Amino acid sequence: MGNLAIAVKTTTLARQRSAKHIKEWIIERFIYLNAWLAIAFIVLIFAFISKEAIPLFYEPAAQAEVGWSRLFLKQNYGTAEAPLHYVWQPVSVEPKYSLMPLFLGTLKITIIAMLFAVPFAVGAAVFTAEFAPTWLREIIKPVVELLAGFPSVVLGFFALIVLASWLQDAFGFDYRLNAVNAGVALGLAVIPIIYTVCEEALGAVPRRLREASMALGATRAETTLRIVLPAALPGIFAGIVLGFGRAIGETMIALMASGNAAITSWSFTESVRTLSASIAAELAEVVFGSPHYRVLFFIGVLLFLFTLAINSLGAWVIDRWRRKLAGSV
Repeated sequence: MGNLAIAVKTTTLARQRSAKHIKEWIIERFIYLNAWLAIAFIVLIFAFISKEAIPLFYEPAAQAEVGWSRLFLKQNYGTAEAPLHYVWQPVSVEPKYSLMPLFLGTLKITIIAMLFAVPFAVGAAVFTAEFAPTWLREIIKPVVELLAGFPSVVLGFFALIVLASWLQDAFGFDYRLNAVNAGVALGLAVIPIIYTVCEEALGAVPRRLREASMALGATRAETTLRIVLPAALPGIFAGIVLGFGRAIGETMIALMASGNAAITSWSFTESVRTLSASIAAELAEVVFGSPHYRVLFFIGVLLFLFTLAINSLGAWVIDRWRRKLAGSV
């Protein structure tokens, strides 16, 4: 009887292990399937955008109206007294498709957004992870992350109606809607992304490093600056890269708060127009298959490639930092 009980128990355990292995195998394959589906969707989206943009470079009508040089190189428009070299006016007697005003507008808004968001987000993450008491941390963290749930159109409406007037009254801007206004509003959308990643990176630093530093006589501030921040630097950089990618691709805030004027100027107080805002504003009314239609899809390809390049560069830098930190420990 004893041997029979042992045999039954062994058989039961074997069946349980087999069922457990089957469940693990199913879950593992399900995760793999989701990962490959995500990659497939991204590839298919890029393929569709590229398919609509590529005819821009071989269709005779698109070549005659647009051309590679008109997209990027200096042109001569206007009059001798007021020459214009980079102009985005796709709907006119003589269509003009220079992308330089759109590049410049995107760059200006992104710079303002990062200058505004990074100090606030990183500072809030450091305070929350290192200095704030538990009760205050439980308040700050949900409040900051709540911004991520705000639709971008709400932030754009706030910038259009409220923030633009505040900034104009405070700094005396000639134009209510400008790069500064759109950049600050965009920074509000970027802050939660950077904050969340940075706070998690700081929290992942082993507690023994803090305790060892304080045991040697360092203050909490010195420990944070000299030990915790360098150890969490890859994660902080990852958060900044993600925020930068979000800032480049943001549409509604840039569309509503920037003034939507394709002006080639380095002044941050003038209205601007971004790449993504141009797609959102013009694609719904453009003639299907026209050169203008092809250029808008080409802009989409450029945005896709910019985001891919930024994320790849960020991943490479983070990997280098992690190897360096691992070698120094």
